[in-house]
Amino acid sequence: MVRQFLAAAALVLGLAGCSTSESATASAQTPAPAQAGATVHPVSGLRVIDLTVDRGGKKLPFRVEVADTPEAQARGLMFRQSLGDNEGMIFPSDTPEPRSFWMKNTPLSLDIIFIGADGRILNIAANTEPYSLASVSSKGNAGAVLELRAGRAAALGIVPGDKVTW
Repeated sequence: MVRQFLAAAALVLGLAGCSTSESATASAQTPAPAQAGATVHPVSGLRVIDLTVDRGGKKLPFRVEVADTPEAQARGLMFRQSLGDNEGMIFPSDTPEPRSFWMKNTPLSLDIIFIGADGRILNIAANTEPYSLASVSSKGNAGAVLELRAGRAAALGIVPGDKVTW
């Protein structure tokens, strides 16, 4: 049912980002209201927050867009032409579950990082193929998924087991 909803939403909205190919349970069903001093991404219109990857005691900071609605999760980073070194997108879930993503309409190669309910990285689908319809999946139940520009995880030494907080 969720898959059918997302497919319909993708078709109707014309979409604009990397999308989940299966379930896209969001932690909120409506966009967060603008708060004083809150940052909004100029392209996606999504809230931008701080996220940190703890790599063996070394804190790696990122600014990430929050895809916390079914529509935002379906759109993801589709059609996006650039993504900075310390930028990304986080896809939180209310309920940890197996997650699958694809690269439909996504010209950027990405590192797709699956995060367990405990905040630890489960697995990384590195250097995904732009525009591919092949699913990349979590190895276990993911409470969130983080997308970074391809190669960033390897360049920074990010590996399964590292802790992600936002």
